[in-house]
Amino acid sequence: MSVTRDPKIVVGLGEVLWDLLPSGKQLGGAPANCAYHANALGAVGVVLSAVGNDALGHEIIDTLYQKGLATAHVSVLDDLDTGTVSVELNADGQPAYTIHENVAWDQIPMNISTMHLAQSTAAVCFGSLAQRSEITRNTIRDFINNTPSDCLRVFDINIRQESIPKEILSESLELATVLKLNDEELPYLAKEFDCDGDEKNQLQQLRSQFNLELVAYTRGAMGSIMLDADEVVEVPGGETIDVADTVGAGDAYTASLIINRLNGESLHVIAQRAHARASLVCTQSGGMPDV
Repeated sequence: MSVTRDPKIVVGLGEVLWDLLPSGKQLGGAPANCAYHANALGAVGVVLSAVGNDALGHEIIDTLYQKGLATAHVSVLDDLDTGTVSVELNADGQPAYTIHENVAWDQIPMNISTMHLAQSTAAVCFGSLAQRSEITRNTIRDFINNTPSDCLRVFDINIRQESIPKEILSESLELATVLKLNDEELPYLAKEFDCDGDEKNQLQQLRSQFNLELVAYTRGAMGSIMLDADEVVEVPGGETIDVADTVGAGDAYTASLIINRLNGESLHVIAQRAHARASLVCTQSGGMPDV
């Protein structure tokens, strides 16, 4: 029996936390940011994560609600703190992160409600950071394995904290239908999976090796590349924008990719719109700006 998915549900599965920026705290976490931007673009954005039963955790739930996001799948755990990340920005607005460990999103539970959510999900974005914990790693796998066969499964790698076991990378890429990565992450993956040649060749080798539908590669001010089995689209950078910071720009890119892919747009349109969305977010502060 097919599952009805109208309107489209886009799930951000993994960390939700406070980015402790020089200007103050901002709600963040890549999957949560992606769900927020997908929601702003017309989907039903759902954050699937966990917070502590503390002031910061309750504030996260209140803030998500105020931003129009569903909060029923943000678990509140009594014995762990809400996640935080210390963020420092360099002169170009690029963030450097200190991601604190042993927090609530390290133990995101899988239950009947989560299972039902998986069965009605049109797209899910998940990363490598939340998989540092076995509990959350198992939840990610169980959730994705219970999504419909045509669900868009976007793996957004994150190598900011430390090296990632190759087994986790391989399993995540095998679960995914789309890979999103940036110019710091491509050399890491290319080395792990013996990809050679220039950037486009490495991206095609990753796509082929893991039978991915699509690979999206962002290069900050240098633009982006998006490719599938038949086409390569390169969006040049170089436009002049007033950068506030780049926090959440990649997540906005991912959300735009998801929405336009689900809507059946061409690869060219998907790439152009994702780049434009990321550029817009760079003009605002924090990962969930009012755009």
